[in-house]
Amino acid sequence: MPFTSLTIITPILRALEEEGYTNPTPVQAESIPFVLDGEDLLACAQTGTGKTAAFAIPVLQRLHESHVHGEKRRIRALVLTPTRELAVQIGESFTDYGRYTGVTNTVLFGGVNQNPQTARLLRGVDIVVATPGRLLDLMGQGHLHLRDIEYFVLDEADRMLDMGFMHDVKRVLAALPKKRQSLFFSATMPPEIVKLAASILHNPKKVAVTPVSSTVEIINQHILFVDKENKNSLLVHLLKDKSIRNALVFTRTKHGADKVAKHLQRCNIKAEAIHGNKSQNARQRALNNFKAQTTRVLVATDIAARGIDVDELEYVINVDIPNIPETYVHRIGRTGRAGSKGTAYSFCNSEEQAYLRDIEKLIAKSIPVIDSHPYPMLNTEPVPAAPEPRRSGSGSPTRPQAKSSDKRWSRRPERSK
Repeated sequence: MPFTSLTIITPILRALEEEGYTNPTPVQAESIPFVLDGEDLLACAQTGTGKTAAFAIPVLQRLHESHVHGEKRRIRALVLTPTRELAVQIGESFTDYGRYTGVTNTVLFGGVNQNPQTARLLRGVDIVVATPGRLLDLMGQGHLHLRDIEYFVLDEADRMLDMGFMHDVKRVLAALPKKRQSLFFSATMPPEIVKLAASILHNPKKVAVTPVSSTVEIINQHILFVDKENKNSLLVHLLKDKSIRNALVFTRTKHGADKVAKHLQRCNIKAEAIHGNKSQNARQRALNNFKAQTTRVLVATDIAARGIDVDELEYVINVDIPNIPETYVHRIGRTGRAGSKGTAYSFCNSEEQAYLRDIEKLIAKSIPVIDSHPYPMLNTEPVPAAPEPRRSGSGSPTRPQAKSSDKRWSRRPERSK
């Protein structure tokens, strides 16, 4: 089904064609008609499913069709998002899809001088994309108000919860007019998020696409068992493959990201790290270099990488396996976007095998092992009988027990506290 079948106006169709988009993803195909009809929307969609366009396209169209010529621009749409990087990405999408509509947008986030942002607000703008802290700060200073908002989008609601932004989100909600169209996007729906959605939305249409267990089906996944001290050497070995034109590499800590990036640089591999201790300008510069492929490897922590959207990214490498299985799905979802091919390599040491078991339980499949590499894991001692797995509130196990005869689980480490 092409975009032309969704009653999208010609200026936006022209922009989509120039961007190389002809067919909507499932979340776009289901969401856009509801939003164009003025319905509130509750969408459960993973990163990488095309959810930004699912709200950006219809919001741009509705603003374009209702614009009064000659009227000073006022903020009529607000998109609230958890991170600076994601805010910038969404702003770029509005600019790209709306280039022929005349609809304007600006992005507000902290960590940088506010003067360019306030100057842009003073000139008038149709859409604001903002992180909660900077938005509330500028509202408190009197630089903007939300009383003219007609369209409100809460993006990545579950990440807002994870990052402790719920209080700020509720303060923003209190400043919005009661009469508005609200769109709510979240990758997961824990009870707190369900409750928040109920307080925001009025008789919403519901869209749920790509359950967490199936987001990884189109991505070629591989496990490489390696001792902790050999991970950097294995990464360099992997990157000797010239077909890996660029790669997004994940570490568990900021310090780890810096160490990996410096090691790659010493090996003459162009790499930069991106994490919360970097300045906003440094983070944006590193991301721009990666997009332009002047930097081959971007090494990131999970929060810093949220919202990174790089066209044709084929490789994700987990130097450290995450201790939360859903995080693994979010990480590898940076590749294989919108049906494109993608490959994910994960390095697993003895202490991370329990995390790997949790991941395989979540995605309901075993990840193939690559053992033909020069740094095989040496610690392969058999383990005694594994203790009972922890149980969820329903009484069902939350991860399978390891089998002592299974060489993949040759050592069952203690979970880090």
